[in-house]
Amino acid sequence: MARSGTIAAAGLSRAPSAARVDWVDYAKGICIVMVVMMHSVLGVELAAGQTGFMHVAVAFAKPFRMPDFFLISGLFLSLVIDRDWRTYLDRKVVHFAYFYVVWVTIQFGFKAPAFAAETSWRDVGLLYLESFIEPFGTLWFIYLLPIFFVVTKLTRKLPPLAIWLLAAALETARITTGWTVIDEFCARFVYFYSGYLFAPYVFALSDRARSHPALALAALATWALVNAGLVASGASEWKLVSLVLGFAGACAIITMGTLLARAQWLNFLRFCGEHSIVIYLAFFLPMAATRTLLLRTGVIPDIGTVSLIVTIAGVLGALAIWQVALRLNARFLFERPDAFWIAPRKTGPVLQAAE
Repeated sequence: MARSGTIAAAGLSRAPSAARVDWVDYAKGICIVMVVMMHSVLGVELAAGQTGFMHVAVAFAKPFRMPDFFLISGLFLSLVIDRDWRTYLDRKVVHFAYFYVVWVTIQFGFKAPAFAAETSWRDVGLLYLESFIEPFGTLWFIYLLPIFFVVTKLTRKLPPLAIWLLAAALETARITTGWTVIDEFCARFVYFYSGYLFAPYVFALSDRARSHPALALAALATWALVNAGLVASGASEWKLVSLVLGFAGACAIITMGTLLARAQWLNFLRFCGEHSIVIYLAFFLPMAATRTLLLRTGVIPDIGTVSLIVTIAGVLGALAIWQVALRLNARFLFERPDAFWIAPRKTGPVLQAAE
């Protein structure tokens, strides 16, 4: 696997663990920007009581925004799933649990005064404890991801097709219990498991897009028109249609990432993908601060423009916080300290999936 290339479909299991894959970083960059955009736009519109032009972009991305992120998260799992449980749990559970604890505490530190003003400090403490059962705010993704890793390892000796069909049935069942862990597991596990199960086909798709860019662009244009039409008509929310659109959108983002990597365009998206965990953990603070400032001052009357600025501030602000943390020797915010490793610490570059 070349650092700037793709893995051959038949050679995934033999890929060196120290490599990165360019199109994966581009695809992750697109996904994390879409996640920030969604939270930014909906937050601005809720606070302002009106919608803007950015609402259309959020609606367009809804069918595939999280499916693609989960599919990519499972893409390299076959390389590490047979590790001993101690190492596996360290990389796939403790890693994310550490960042969840750190950042849920930080988020509560900022939001606690407002919560206390509405209820009491006792209720704030109970809400904080509850966040370890019910994922808090934007952090639900890294709460759920370790569960996916563990379930996949526990079931790896069962018939894969049976697991996939069950996961697809759970997505179409639209299970709603009110508990994020159950609801999102049922809605998203099929995409994560598909990344794990169909990784060779995903890399083959990327290889074909890289070899036939004109055909890939035509396919992307067709997908965009179909996705937009189904979203506009409301059909994107239908059972089975949502499942198909999730996979179609994931394939589209993979193709888009491959074409961008081939042309070496928009390298900022690749950088965002390489540091997607940084943006995911920290974007809430610059996002909320910028939203509050712009809406209270009213300096920009157009809600769509406000939403766009808040989105940009969320991404750039998170990266700025990361840089400040590095300079202030606060690496623990984005790097797990030695004390929180339960297996020998890895060295050198790592695959995207291990981050």
